[in-house]
Amino acid sequence: MGLLDQLAGQVIGSLGAQKQDPVSQSDLLGGVMSLINNAGGLQGILQQLQSSGLADQVASWIGTGENAPVSGNQIAEALGTENVTRIAQHAGIEPEHAATGLAQLLPQIIDKLTPDGQVPQNELLEQGLSLLRGKLFG
Repeated sequence: MGLLDQLAGQVIGSLGAQKQDPVSQSDLLGGVMSLINNAGGLQGILQQLQSSGLADQVASWIGTGENAPVSGNQIAEALGTENVTRIAQHAGIEPEHAATGLAQLLPQIIDKLTPDGQVPQNELLEQGLSLLRGKLFG
C-alpha cells in the first residue's frame, strides 16, 4: 500500500498547486477513477488514448522512463469534451482547468498503476484501484 499512499500524496499535491479547494480535488480524482471504470478499466482507457493519437505518450507512461507530457487540449480531444465537461461540472471548475488537471493526473496514475512497465492483470489492477479509491475518498 506504500505505492498507493505515495500516489495519493502526489496527485493531491499536484492539484493543490492548481486549486486550494480539497472538495474539487477529490471530485477531479473521482472523475479520473470514473473515466477508468467507464472505459472498461485501465486497458480500456489506454486503448482510447492510444487510438486518439496519444500512443507515444501512453507508451511512456506505461514504460519505466520519463512520462511524456500531454496537453489539456489533447486530453479533451482523446476523452471527449462531454466527459471533460461532466468532470469539470462535478468538480466545480471550468472545463479547461479540468482538462489541464486530467493531463497532469492521467500520466501519474497510469505510471503508478504500471510500475514494472506492464499493465497488471485485472485482479491486481482492481485491488490497486480499490486501495487508491479508499485512500483518496475513504
